[in-house]
Amino acid sequence: MGFYEFKMNGIGGEPIDFESFKGKKVLLVNVASECGFTPQYEDLQNLHKQFGDKLTILGFPANDFGGQEPKANNEIESFCQLNFGVTFQMFEKINVLGVDRHPLFTWLEKEEGQAPNWNFCKYLVDENGRVIALYPSSLNPMDEIITSQL
Repeated sequence: MGFYEFKMNGIGGEPIDFESFKGKKVLLVNVASECGFTPQYEDLQNLHKQFGDKLTILGFPANDFGGQEPKANNEIESFCQLNFGVTFQMFEKINVLGVDRHPLFTWLEKEEGQAPNWNFCKYLVDENGRVIALYPSSLNPMDEIITSQL
């Protein structure tokens, strides 16, 4: 299965076909609202505003690390909008690890060679649907290491 074959539900339940991301770079981030890295939502939004013509940001809430995303989808959506003004694409809460891991994160690990090791890991996919980098949680989304790739 390739990147553009995935279809997932947005945080509001609407189906999203990854085919719609063709021709742009995509940054996929596993997110959580009660993590020390949660303030990165602000810089993910800044990245979206500044580079939205070249980059699509996809947020995937997950409760796999330290139980730091206990909220339901509607609560996550409200939290992101009220606290950080998030307008980039968020998805329904999923698992990014374990036996119930979403197939997208199985694919990302297979392509990159690593699974996320905490909240706010960032996978960069190129315009052709190939994983080109995995950035750690500690790397700010606006860091030149990321922006220089855009």
